[in-house]
Amino acid sequence: MDASWRQVAGGRGRARGRATVAPSSGNGVHLRGAGGGREKGSVGAARPGSRGTGTAAAAGGPAGNSPAGSEDPQTSVASELMSQRKFEEIKKANQAAAKKLVEEHFSSSSEDEDDDFEGKQGKIVANTFITYTTQTDGDIRELERTKQYVNEAFQAGAMTCLICIASVKRNQAVWSCSGCFCIFHMPCIQKWAKDSQFLVSSLTDDDFGKRDYPWPCPKCRFEYKRSETPSRYYCYCGKVEDPPLDPWLVPHSCGQVCEREFKPPCGHKCLLLCHPGPCPPCPKMVTTTCYCKKAKPIPRRCSAKEWSCQLQCGQKLLCGQHKCENPCHAGNCQPCPRVSRQKCVCGKQVAERSCASPLWHCNQVCGKTLPCGNHTCEQVCHVGACGECPRSGKRFCPCQKSKFSLPCTEDVPTCGDSCDKVLECGMHRCSQRCHRGPCETCRQEVEKHCRCGKHTKLMPCHKPYLCETKCVKMRDCQKHQCRRKCCPGNCPPCDQNCGRTLGCRNHKCPSVCHRGSCYPCPETIDVKCNCGITKVTVPCGRERTTRPPKCKELCSRPPTCHHTTQEKHRCHFGSCPPCHQPCQKVLEKCGHLCPASCHDQALIKQTGRHQPTVPWEQPSEPTFIQTALPCPPCQVPIPMECLGKHETSPLPCHAVGPYSCKRVCGRTLDCQNHTCMKECHKVTETDGCTGKNKAGPECFHCEEGCSKSRPSGCPHPCVLPCHPGECPPCVQMLRIKCHCKITTLYVECRRITTADINEKNLLSCCKNQCPKELPCGHRCKEMCHPGECPFNCNQKVKLRCPCKRIKKDLQCNKVRENQISIDCDATCKEMKRKASEIKEAETKAALEEEKRRQQAELEAFENRLKGRRKKSRKRDEVAVEPSLWQKYKYYLLPACGVAVVVFAWYIAHDVD
Repeated sequence: MDASWRQVAGGRGRARGRATVAPSSGNGVHLRGAGGGREKGSVGAARPGSRGTGTAAAAGGPAGNSPAGSEDPQTSVASELMSQRKFEEIKKANQAAAKKLVEEHFSSSSEDEDDDFEGKQGKIVANTFITYTTQTDGDIRELERTKQYVNEAFQAGAMTCLICIASVKRNQAVWSCSGCFCIFHMPCIQKWAKDSQFLVSSLTDDDFGKRDYPWPCPKCRFEYKRSETPSRYYCYCGKVEDPPLDPWLVPHSCGQVCEREFKPPCGHKCLLLCHPGPCPPCPKMVTTTCYCKKAKPIPRRCSAKEWSCQLQCGQKLLCGQHKCENPCHAGNCQPCPRVSRQKCVCGKQVAERSCASPLWHCNQVCGKTLPCGNHTCEQVCHVGACGECPRSGKRFCPCQKSKFSLPCTEDVPTCGDSCDKVLECGMHRCSQRCHRGPCETCRQEVEKHCRCGKHTKLMPCHKPYLCETKCVKMRDCQKHQCRRKCCPGNCPPCDQNCGRTLGCRNHKCPSVCHRGSCYPCPETIDVKCNCGITKVTVPCGRERTTRPPKCKELCSRPPTCHHTTQEKHRCHFGSCPPCHQPCQKVLEKCGHLCPASCHDQALIKQTGRHQPTVPWEQPSEPTFIQTALPCPPCQVPIPMECLGKHETSPLPCHAVGPYSCKRVCGRTLDCQNHTCMKECHKVTETDGCTGKNKAGPECFHCEEGCSKSRPSGCPHPCVLPCHPGECPPCVQMLRIKCHCKITTLYVECRRITTADINEKNLLSCCKNQCPKELPCGHRCKEMCHPGECPFNCNQKVKLRCPCKRIKKDLQCNKVRENQISIDCDATCKEMKRKASEIKEAETKAALEEEKRRQQAELEAFENRLKGRRKKSRKRDEVAVEPSLWQKYKYYLLPACGVAVVVFAWYIAHDVD
C-alpha cells in the first residue's frame, strides 16, 4: 500500500516525501517516506509562525528556496498558510490510511490462524458455557447449536450467506433469521424479500402491489410480513443499530447482555452477551416436583425442571378397571394395554377387545319392530331407540307438488302433473308426467360454446363440448406452455421439475418449475478430519473452500514400518511423518541390534528419469520415491589382532576380519640374506616355518638379482632370485633372424654359445628358398644361405629380333652374357620398307590437301575484298576437285591393312 502522502499529494508527493529540509530557523517539518498513518511521529510539531518549513520547501514554494533574511513579510505569511494547509491535508490522509488499514485487518477472511490462538479461543468458548453444565441435570446437547454459531462467528470464513454462497465478513451489514438463526448479507436478504413478494403478487393479485404478501426465509421458509422486511442493520439482540466494529467482541454484536425471552417462555431472560444463534437453555435454578407429584421438590435448572421420579404412575385409566403401570411420565396416561371380553353396542355379540376401546359396533342390522308394527329397523348396530317409521305421516308425490296422508303400508301415488324438475344440465326442465326414479337426460339440441370459447357447435344439451385446440398460454413458471386441450384460461400450475443447478453446484432444485431464483440448497455437509472424529458442518457448496478442522486426536493409522507402534502424532491428511524410532533390527551377520533411526521409508531421488523437454511439460514420475534402505554397517568395537601379529586394535563390527597394521613384515627370507619388505600380511605357519621371525609362503621372495658370474658366452643374467648354490644352465630361448632376414628363429642360448661357425650357420638357416633377387630379375633358387647369391640363373626367357617378328626361348645366364642374339631376316626388311612407303604417301597427300584448302581460303578472301555482292559469291568460289586419294582413302586403307597382315602371316609360316 502506498504511503498516505503519496495518495494525497499526487505526482509531487514522491519528491516531498524524500526531501528533508533543514532551514536556518530550525523549526522544520520532517516527512517520512513510508509508514503513513501508522506512525505518530511521521509529522513533526510545526508551528504556524515558523518560516522555511520542510513542507513548503518540498512543495516547491519560494520560502524553501530563498534565504531567511531576505523574505518579504507577505511572502512569509503566505508560506506559513500554505505550510499549515499542507500539514492538515497530510494529517487527514494519515488518519484515513490508518482507519482503512484497521478495517482491512479486521474484515479479512483469511483462514491462516495460529494453533495457539485457536486453542485459546476454544478455551474461552468452553469456559463461557461451563456454568450451564456444572450443576444438576445440565443438558450438553442443547448447547451444541449455540456453541456452533459462536464458533463460526469467531472463525474467519465460517459464516456463509446462503443466497450468494460467500463468506460473511466482520465489517458487513447482516440480518439473522429469527426461526433458523441463519445469517445473510443485508443487500442479499433485501433483494430476496423484494423478489419473493413480486413473484407472488404478480401471479395472484389483480391489484398489483397493494396487498400484504409474506416472504419466506431462504433456509427455513419461516414467513415474514412485508413490514418485517429488513431495512436497517441491528446487532443480534436488536438493541443497537449499526453496531461498531470491535475486535474484542463477537462480530456483529453490541457487547451488551442479550436479555431475549427464552423459547419456550419460562419467565427468564438470556444472560449471555449479545450472541448469534438461539439462546441456550435457561440456566436458572428452580424447585420443582416430578410429573406424578409423589416425590419431594428438588432444585433443578429451569430448562430441565420437568423430571420423572421413575416410580409407577398409578393413575386410573379410562377403562375404569385398571391403573397405569408406566413409570412417572408427562402428559396423559397411555391407553390401557390389557384385553377383555366386551359386548357390542346392540349387545348381540361378545368379543375379546382392547380394554382401551370398550365401545364397538358389530355388522348386524338392528331388526327391531318399529312403533308402526309393520316395518323393522334397518340401521346397523346402534345406540338408543330406533325411532319412528320413516313412512308414517304426510308424504309428497315424486314431483313434490302434491301431499298425501296414507298408511305406511301404502306407496304414494303419482299426481299426474308434469314433473317440471330441473334437469342435470341446469337449463331445461323435465317434460314427463310425475314419475318415480331419476329424470332422463336432457336431449334438446342447443348451440354450445367450447370451454375455451373459441368454437361453437349444435349438439345435445347433456353432452359437453371440448375442442381440440391446445392452449398456448405460459404457465405460472413463465417457461412452459399450458398445452391443455380447450383450456378455459385458468391454466394449472406447472407440474414439471425445476431441475436448475443450485448455487452449491452439487444439487438441483427439487421444486416444481417456478419463477425467480431457486431457494438455497438446504443440505449441509460435514467437513471432517482424516479420522472423521472432528468435523465442521458447513452449507452445501462451501466444502470445497473450507479448510478441514484440526483434530486433536492421535493418528490411528497402522505403522508403515516394521515397528509394532508408531510415534504419537496428531490426526492429519496425507502420509504419516517418517518414523524416528531406533531401528532395533537384528543384523544378520553379527546379531547386534541396529541403533540407527528407522529407515523403512526413506526418500530416495530417482536416477535416469525422463527430463521434460519444455517448461510446461508435467513430469511423469516423481523425483523422490519412498523405499526401504538396508541397515547401516554395525559399529560395535571388537578387538582384533593384525595379520602379522604385530598389534591388537578395536575394529567396527562390520569391519572385523584380518587386517594389516601397515608395518613392514620383517621376517627372514629363505635366502637367509634379506628380510620380507611386504606390508603386514598373513603368514601361514608350517612345520618348516615356526616363530615370528621365520618367513612363510606368503612372505616376499627375495627379488635381488643373482650376482654370481655366468658361463662364458651367455649374455643373460641368472633368472633365479638371490639363492644359494650354483646357477642353473641358461635355458632361455634366443630370438635370431635367419640368413634371409625374413623368418625369426628361437634357439636355446646354450646351443648358440657352444656351437662352431658351421653349426651356427646351420642353426640360422630357415630351410626355405632364398627370397633374394638376382641381377637378372629372377629369384634365387638356393636354400637360405649366408652371403651373396650365386649367379647361375637357368630360367627360360624369350628373345626377339629388333622388329619383334621373330622370337625364341633361351637360358637367362646366356642371354645376360650376350652369347646369343637374333637378327631380322629379308622378310622383316621388306615389311619395314612397305610400311615406310605407305607412311610417306599419307604424309604427302595430307600436305597437298592442306595447300589446296589454304589456296581456296585465300581466293575467297580476295573476292570479299573486291566488294562483290553476296548473291554472286557462290559464282566466284573456286571449285576444287578432290584427288583420287581423298575419294578412295576410306577403301584403300583397310585393303592395305589386310594385305600387310596376310603377308606377315605368310612370312611367319615360312620361317617356322
